[in-house]
Amino acid sequence: MKYWVVKFAPFRYSWSDILLNGKFEIYSVRNIQACNNLKQMKVDDKVLFYHSQIEKQIMGIMKVIEEAHKDKTTANNRWVSVTYEPIESFNKPVSLNEIKNTNELADIGLIRQPRLSVMPIKKEYFDIIVKKGTKII
Repeated sequence: MKYWVVKFAPFRYSWSDILLNGKFEIYSVRNIQACNNLKQMKVDDKVLFYHSQIEKQIMGIMKVIEEAHKDKTTANNRWVSVTYEPIESFNKPVSLNEIKNTNELADIGLIRQPRLSVMPIKKEYFDIIVKKGTKII
């Protein structure tokens, strides 16, 4: 099993939308590295969902339910989509500032490659973030 972070603007599709619809299909990813990351995802991989651009916080955990398939928003077969379903909402979203202020997360992709929308994450980083998000408030 692998672990990932998927970033998406909440004004396009938010964590609330995912919960309401029971799934999320990422689309319109046009960065080669992000697209290659999508192609590596396998069913049941765990994914942190990050509200990008305005809120900059991780909202919860999803899992891959459909591996890479053609992105319906383009005729070009080069680009792919992946479909996820929500597993757990965080009690408290984990902000980018909180991540930046956690020494153990200094090497995380969210900091090193802030513009990449789909990135792998080490299991140890995933676990740290999940612990922060699921702690009782």
